[in-house]
Amino acid sequence: MSNGRILIVEDDFDISNMLRIFFTGQGYLVEVAARGSEALEICRKKLPDLIVLDIMLPDMDGFAVCEKLRTATRTKYIPIIFLTQRDERSDKIAGLERGADDYITKPFDIEELKLRVRQSITTHKRQNMTDPITGLPSSRLIEDELRTLMSSQDWSYLHMAIDNFGPFKDVYGFVTSDEVLRFTAMLLNEVVDDLGTVDDFIGHPSNDTFILITTAENIQALVEQIRTRFNEGILSHYNFMDREQGGIELPNGDLAPLMKLSIGVVSEKSQQFSDIREITEMAAELRRLDQRNNQ
Repeated sequence: MSNGRILIVEDDFDISNMLRIFFTGQGYLVEVAARGSEALEICRKKLPDLIVLDIMLPDMDGFAVCEKLRTATRTKYIPIIFLTQRDERSDKIAGLERGADDYITKPFDIEELKLRVRQSITTHKRQNMTDPITGLPSSRLIEDELRTLMSSQDWSYLHMAIDNFGPFKDVYGFVTSDEVLRFTAMLLNEVVDDLGTVDDFIGHPSNDTFILITTAENIQALVEQIRTRFNEGILSHYNFMDREQGGIELPNGDLAPLMKLSIGVVSEKSQQFSDIREITEMAAELRRLDQRNNQ
């Protein structure tokens, strides 16, 4: 199992390649970007657990990259460690003011950087910030986003659950079921990129449930796209026999159907809510109704 996903944003190939090799050897999944715009694109598609960000980049400086990450809903919580040759106090303060979590100067001690990376990721997860499997925001961050809804407009809240996930996990095991969760997280990010907005928020509150807060106009198209792509993609996680018979044969002879998503949607456009509990409870109830209707 990976220790986490790290994005190295550094235009010096020798440094970025050294960091990639070193942290891969430490059990991390590592991606490298040589430009700020490339880093933003990577983060938009798949959230890293931490970013090591150089200040001096060819297209925009690290301060600008950090500001863009901190103002986008989906990326504003990612831990950022600035990596730079600058050792001026004013630069360190500027980086921290823009939302960086830590700061280390070149030439750096690789062991020190390793400890800072590990500590930042561990602290972030310990504070219940992100789910360790999907990397998506979890309980505390979801609650923060829900509170902002009470003063927002034109939003929709989607509560989604993977039906029949339990029997799949019992038969196929933890490793394969974790792959299903990662597949679902990636699918949601891709659909939001296609049909949502840059400020949409995807969360993973519990094992088999996901949420999406969106200001997209065509919610029906977004929901249909999520369902279609899940139904198509989930088949690859089953063996041939289970795909052919439409589910998993249980010890008692019953057939646990193939996994699918049930989705409940509530919207500020159709109803006023007095607190976040009303939002989550109604969405969960509509999700259960959707599950019953599609059995």
